[in-house]
Amino acid sequence: MAGLLECVPNISDGRDPEVVAAVAAAFASAGATLLGTDSDGDHNRSVITIAGTPEQVIAGAVAGVAAARERIDLNIQEGAHPRMGATDVVPFVPLEGATTEDAVAAARAAAERIWRETGVPTYLYGEAARVPGRGNLANVRKGQFEGIRDSIAKDPVRKPDFGETAVHGTAGITAVGARFFLVAYNVNLDTQDLAIAKQIATAIREKNGGLPGVKALGFDLPEKGQVQVSMNLVDYRKTNPIQAFDEIAQRAEAAGVTVAGSEVVGLIPHAACPEGFAERVRAIDFDADDQILERRLAKARA
Repeated sequence: MAGLLECVPNISDGRDPEVVAAVAAAFASAGATLLGTDSDGDHNRSVITIAGTPEQVIAGAVAGVAAARERIDLNIQEGAHPRMGATDVVPFVPLEGATTEDAVAAARAAAERIWRETGVPTYLYGEAARVPGRGNLANVRKGQFEGIRDSIAKDPVRKPDFGETAVHGTAGITAVGARFFLVAYNVNLDTQDLAIAKQIATAIREKNGGLPGVKALGFDLPEKGQVQVSMNLVDYRKTNPIQAFDEIAQRAEAAGVTVAGSEVVGLIPHAACPEGFAERVRAIDFDADDQILERRLAKARA
């Protein structure tokens, strides 16, 4: 393997800054560069972004999962976002000089080591999947921690790629995969009517005939007194954030609701956010130097 890989672990804590900082440091402990950490209290989830050589990000993934295992107990964790693991997902993304094959090889190596060195079983998903149906993360996470915990020993479909047919008692099970650069993007609506967010999310999903490359859910944001259409833009070349924003704004207006703003979670490639992007989509707390991938990498190397 050669080149640079990004790794974007999602952990199931967005409320305790000390926990998040400790786990983020562990993910970067093998020499990878910590590019950013983005936490959401309503979701109770944090997105951590590191980049480095395959060896650095693989070793970092193992250390990070171990750190989350020690600090996050899914038996008492709750939040708006679906989850099955203390470290829920660990995707690898090819960057400079790397290929999808490099990301797949890193994911499979990391998944095996996570089980062997931390005792947390793992699923392979996305481009790294070996089992039919596991290319789609939603299929892997179906039932969340509690559902998988209760069925994994009885349902052959739930058998991990690495590990015994039982989840870790507190840390659950982790999905490790490889994928194209995903843009996590949310649009907040100035209403507390969750049904509207869910209706819009349902309508814009690719699988329902909506926008290409879009996965979406509707969430309640009680801390803000709003609701949210939360999206994964799995290929921003098919649907970019501006297109997603416009579609949601149009549907919200038809429902008599205004858009309160939008959020980029983690990093975004420059190609997905042209000049004037933040103003165009009413982005909340968007920092181009810290959130545009190319700028953040350049800053880290300076």
